[in-house]
Amino acid sequence: MEPRYKRILLKLSGESLAAGQGYGIDPQRIAEYATQIKEIVDMGVQVGIVIGGGNIFRGLAGAAQGIDRVKGDQMGMLATVINSLALSSGFDAIGQPSQVLTAINMVPFGELYSKWRAIEAMKQGKVVIMSCGTGNPFFTTDSGSALRGIEIEADVMLKGTRVDGIYTADPEKDPTATKFDHITYDEIYRRNLKVMDMTATIMCKENNLPIHVFNMDVVGNLRKVMTGEPIGTIVTAS
Repeated sequence: MEPRYKRILLKLSGESLAAGQGYGIDPQRIAEYATQIKEIVDMGVQVGIVIGGGNIFRGLAGAAQGIDRVKGDQMGMLATVINSLALSSGFDAIGQPSQVLTAINMVPFGELYSKWRAIEAMKQGKVVIMSCGTGNPFFTTDSGSALRGIEIEADVMLKGTRVDGIYTADPEKDPTATKFDHITYDEIYRRNLKVMDMTATIMCKENNLPIHVFNMDVVGNLRKVMTGEPIGTIVTAS
């Protein structure tokens, strides 16, 4: 079957890498993610990934405890590199080529990111893991995902979360919350829904990059997204 998308930017949550541990990195979750992603690469999908670092360190949380905000965000960038290397190791274990690119120069951990290096690696069948967010403080990895998705000319930004789409409210807190199958960028703004930070949402809107939110923690869901099964929530301009 022809995949629904040819080139994707997959945003993964750092917290999801911790699985039931609550912090750190769960090897089983890494293995599950690597296997699911390899499955869609084998379908012919070109995959770029951005991972958060919340399972290790969050700049905002550090700032709330007295750490300088810029230094805290830099610590958060390093957390994304740790997660990226862990996922790359997961790919190594199953024979899937991957490449870690970093927004700031961190050889030998990874090569310095550029759009053309990323696209060339994806065309060669490698999964490209882009770390350090945008490389700048005061920007989240959501914004980094939007930026990288636009740069690499992805067909869609897939936001893998622990919830199966976008709801009228947090379904973990409000049992009356209802799910959207489709929603516009503007409606996310009007309803003040916490899908991702507003900078990322506006970037996607202005550059016409659709967002597809789904539960990545359910094994098999990524393939279902690629084969066009109606799961998750799609965000577009209209």
